[in-house]
Amino acid sequence: MEYLDAAPKFVSLFSSFVIRHLESLIINAFYSPQERFIRKIFGMMAMPQPSTISALHLRKKGDGSEGRLVLRANLLLALLLVGLVPPNVLSAQAQSSTYDNLWQLAEWYDNDVNPVLQRVLSSGRFQYEYATVNDTDVTHDEWNVRRMRLGWRLELLRQFTLHTEAEFNPQEVDPFYMRLTDVYLQWSRSAPLAVTAGKHAMEFTMDGSTSSKELLTIDRSNLANNMWFPQEYMPGISVSGEVANWGYHMGMYSAGERNREFGQFNGSVSILTTINYNLAEILGADEALLGGNYVYQNPDANNTFTRQLQHMTSVNFRLEDGRWGVRADVSAASGYQDQSDLWGTMIMPFLNFTDELQFVARHTYLSSKNPNGVRLARYEKNLIDGQGDRYNELYLGVNYYFYGHKLKLQNGVQFGDMNDSARDGGNYSGVALTSGLRMSW
Repeated sequence: MEYLDAAPKFVSLFSSFVIRHLESLIINAFYSPQERFIRKIFGMMAMPQPSTISALHLRKKGDGSEGRLVLRANLLLALLLVGLVPPNVLSAQAQSSTYDNLWQLAEWYDNDVNPVLQRVLSSGRFQYEYATVNDTDVTHDEWNVRRMRLGWRLELLRQFTLHTEAEFNPQEVDPFYMRLTDVYLQWSRSAPLAVTAGKHAMEFTMDGSTSSKELLTIDRSNLANNMWFPQEYMPGISVSGEVANWGYHMGMYSAGERNREFGQFNGSVSILTTINYNLAEILGADEALLGGNYVYQNPDANNTFTRQLQHMTSVNFRLEDGRWGVRADVSAASGYQDQSDLWGTMIMPFLNFTDELQFVARHTYLSSKNPNGVRLARYEKNLIDGQGDRYNELYLGVNYYFYGHKLKLQNGVQFGDMNDSARDGGNYSGVALTSGLRMSW
């Protein structure tokens, strides 16, 4: 097919665009002695031509080579952290109109006077990372385009939003197109009520209700990996809104056999109920949101959009005040078929050292009633095929925000331990390091 043949060229040009514009945005803002140093460093690192970018930057998973090419953005972060570039050098640039002007390119049309079409916006995200994980004498490492999504958002008739977005895999020619994520129409006249129909996110647990664009850690916790539905986007209908300090979300989604579009509708349904209460005024904090989620799905062997969980309950809390904050989650789920009952906790304190530099820690605990009820996280499972019954994780991370969540660098070290009482291949005790670029619009 012609679009598959054109995919590598598109990816090369897109990657070149991203890295070159990041480079120019970062360097052009400096007016200090560090400017000459940074320019000299970048000048000594010849940029690969577009024809070689897909081979060097977008390496396939597990190809065995290590660290042949490091993103220049990660070099800059290293310079920041060792003090060669003071954080305030970039803060002025982050507040300038440079980023605003660049991100306005995503606004294709804006006209409040037009009664039919008010806005046309392009939407998407590009997330690129390097990960290495080690357990005793076994190591796995890879460069990975974690997410690449492109789409459109239209605002119509002053009350409707039409959003379509698809996910692509630029590391492979086939399949280059992975799936549709968002295809929905939303109606809303005011904050108390919004009705959404189509394929959209089913949000519950702390990390599961946080967009991957706005995560404080480089990836979601293993609690979300086990008790949330990682497919995230499912066809359904939902209502949501805010009334005074209360917020709500209720929806019904197809849990049936999944495919790259809307699924087969041959399984059962999942029903989500969420209630939030805003405690910020009571606690005198910038943000204080207490939330409760309950999910029910009728057990069905064809439910592959979801995990094999019949009842799921999550109580979560997010608090931020000034420079510090914390997020927490306590969740439990009852399984069906081969999935054991589960429960777990997650706590994530963070410190905003400056407006750009943030430190994050996280502890995650998971336990299953029966053996082999807990899965390992994304990169850990590349080393261990089995599952266990008790999981502990400590995460330590540092983030640098160039333009809020729209452009940031994230780095994290995970110390993970899995107990496998069945002793059938699920024991794990290792360390994972992940470093990546996150960009969204």
